[in-house]
Amino acid sequence: MALDVKELQQLGVSELVDKEKQLVQELFSLRFQFGSGRLENPMQIRKIKRDIARVKTILEQVKARTEGSKK
Repeated sequence: MALDVKELQQLGVSELVDKEKQLVQELFSLRFQFGSGRLENPMQIRKIKRDIARVKTILEQVKARTEGSKK
């Protein structure tokens, strides 16, 4: 379920923040499953971490663009 960067760039700041919160919650759930031995595919944790990084990167880019346009 790797997120598409182009789709993320179309989202607004509030939507990106919501997406980040959703992914962090999903990561928590996966880590809990991993700890209890119920996680079938441990690679899901890596994918979610990378998706969180993508969202954070794009969020910072959007913030930099809005700050740059204000100056």
